[in-house]
Amino acid sequence: MLARTTALENTELPTLYAKIDKAERGKRAAEALAMVGLRTARSTFLRRCPAGSNSVAIARALVNHPSILLADEPTGNLEPHLVEIMEIFQNLNDKGLTIVLVTHEHDIAQFAKRVLVFRDGKIRKDEPYSIGPRPQKS
Repeated sequence: MLARTTALENTELPTLYAKIDKAERGKRAAEALAMVGLRTARSTFLRRCPAGSNSVAIARALVNHPSILLADEPTGNLEPHLVEIMEIFQNLNDKGLTIVLVTHEHDIAQFAKRVLVFRDGKIRKDEPYSIGPRPQKS
């Protein structure tokens, strides 16, 4: 994330490398921000807000329509927003996006449909997570 740019500008950044024209960049950024629950590109908030939230980082990862999302400890230091971020991932996964999430937190695993446990570089457990329905925001 670039601290001197707005949430909208940060979300558009990957589209520059994909050589997408300006109009399409704005459209994709607005869609990606909406997917993570942030306002549309026309919003004053997104034009002025410095990018610093994990939601903006997720939107930036989605802007070029990936088929898989790799997330390394995406909930670190986010205790107040943990459920919110995990709900975003659940919604994206429910829409067909494959998400590979790495975490050391067992509480995060309850949000997954499948859990792989690694130890010493080897898979020690690979099974569907079957504690019950996925947690929902209260």
